Amino acid sequence: MKSIVARALFNSYSYTEYRKLVTDLLSEGKSTGDQQSESLTHYTSLNEARMNRLEKTIKISEDVISKLQNLDNHYIWLVISEGWCGDAAQILPILNKMALASDKKIDLRIVLRDENDELMSQYLTNGGRAIPKVIVICKEAGIVRTDWGPRPKGAAELMADYKRDFGVVDEKIKTDLQLWYLADKGTSVQEELVQIMENIKYNRL
Repeated sequence: MKSIVARALFNSYSYTEYRKLVTDLLSEGKSTGDQQSESLTHYTSLNEARMNRLEKTIKISEDVISKLQNLDNHYIWLVISEGWCGDAAQILPILNKMALASDKKIDLRIVLRDENDELMSQYLTNGGRAIPKVIVICKEAGIVRTDWGPRPKGAAELMADYKRDFGVVDEKIKTDLQLWYLADKGTSVQEELVQIMENIKYNRL
């Protein structure tokens, strides 16, 4: 497990590098990932606009900033993502702002799911390769402490309820999910991640 994470980190991107990679591919009519299609490129284009907007509008609460800056160790948030993933587009800008606000307590690194099969296989959700996944690593010890994702609790419940009622993931639930994120304004991601970090700090994990 340790060697799998180490390999992934060696090939990881900073947030800025990840954004540039996705943008450069999009300019060629491509998306990240093993599969290429018009729909995936379309979703990637939508995600570019979402991330650009979120980078301007997302605010990290003072309480979250204080808790991150007062962590007793330094951590890596290793995120499994792809440019076409709508959830990743909603979540990554928040994680980046949290890392930037953490007084260097958090180092955000990003890897592509389809280039890291071994890593992804360790962090399946109900047997599926759902992303994004945040792997929390203690930098000093090089130990994985826990993971989070692919969605905050409220968004996960919205999706689960729809799939139970209708048996599909269609455009309606995708739209409803984006509206949920818009209304939430990044609050749930911040609260859930900072709670995880607090639990690690006080040995509750």
